[in-house]
Amino acid sequence: MPERRQALRDLLATGRTLVAPGASDALSARLIEAAGFPLVYVGSYATAASRFGLPDVGLLSLPELVEQARTVADAVKTPVIADAEGGFNDAANIWRTVRAYERAGVAAIHIEDHAFGKHAAVPQRLRPRDEAIGRLKAALDARTDANFLIIARTDAAWALKDPIEAVLRMRAFAEAGADLVFPTGMTPPEIAAVRERVGCPIVAVDTPGFDFDDEEAAGISIVLYYALAVGVQYAAVKGALAALRTARSGDRVRGWREHAAELEQFLGYNEFEARVLKYGRG
Repeated sequence: MPERRQALRDLLATGRTLVAPGASDALSARLIEAAGFPLVYVGSYATAASRFGLPDVGLLSLPELVEQARTVADAVKTPVIADAEGGFNDAANIWRTVRAYERAGVAAIHIEDHAFGKHAAVPQRLRPRDEAIGRLKAALDARTDANFLIIARTDAAWALKDPIEAVLRMRAFAEAGADLVFPTGMTPPEIAAVRERVGCPIVAVDTPGFDFDDEEAAGISIVLYYALAVGVQYAAVKGALAALRTARSGDRVRGWREHAAELEQFLGYNEFEARVLKYGRG
């Protein structure tokens, strides 16, 4: 996987804004790649929903997230960015998290300072700034591949509604050696206003009401459309099931039978047939 990590560094060096749609599984990751996007993202939100039917409230374990990241990375040649939540272990043991994701074949991970909450309707708690910095330094030191990027995420602007603290943390993370910083809860104009003060490339999530042009104008390096695949899959499957129940016929479910042959070709059934013809059935 080293070539994909170098590819991500090369993409960042262009200075362009890179869009990373969120995959919910290997198939959606392949579709993202086939659509021509330069990066694939796999996060805890989509993993919790697609693999376990659960909310993203800190329920997933390190092995569960790493396995999903490995499955996605194995399916594509495009660099994959993965969600490593808060790092799972204390600073002295966070090396195990970093090594697990390295072995999974992803190009980058983000580690957050969120300690509890994960949902706006409940009380939020972040790790103290010094503790978050120490954990970041431990993660950076744990890398065996210098091209494996570590993104330092702060939820101060989102969880605490404190953009000033978010900027202070981003600057501290950049000074500690983070490859990129990731302030959740900040819009493209808000990021544009502080970008030069941060001193590090910035990752952001997509913000309703803003588009690619806004993200580029803000100078954002990577934008994660984190819930794209799982969100549209939820709506499409829900609609198809309602149509099947009402119409009482699979022929009347739009998007199913008319795409069956295309799906099988995309998955590689024709390649399997070619191998059978070449090598035989034995």
